[in-house]
Amino acid sequence: MAAKIAYDDIEVGTELPTQSFPVTRATLVQYAGASGDFNPIHWNEKFAVEVGLPDVIAHGMFTMAEAIRVVTDWVGDPGAVVEYGVRFTKPVVVPNDDKGATIEVGAKVAAKLDDNTVRVDLTAMSAGQKVLGMSRAVVRLA
Repeated sequence: MAAKIAYDDIEVGTELPTQSFPVTRATLVQYAGASGDFNPIHWNEKFAVEVGLPDVIAHGMFTMAEAIRVVTDWVGDPGAVVEYGVRFTKPVVVPNDDKGATIEVGAKVAAKLDDNTVRVDLTAMSAGQKVLGMSRAVVRLA
């Protein structure tokens, strides 16, 4: 695969298409199985509350992975992401109901760098709270 977006066609301030990602308890169980992270705060409501959380919360790495999908979908190649980092600011609380939670992610090109790369700043929100801070990716464009 190769990036579908040309460096010369992008300007600072270019906004990437916003996406929303649903998260249910079933999603968390599937992620736990795939990742091997079976911490009970991600599936056991009683345990999560006992340790001071409001309810079961999504895995931080799951939240981070969902957010970067905005960038990889835009650029057309997951391998084009050469650097990615976040700070976890708030948990994504996932209630045990038919709706679960939603992670809403927006992003925009914040800087054009050397070697056909751009810095993309992401904003990830859930239930009106910012769940990732300093969320940035460096992406190599065509």
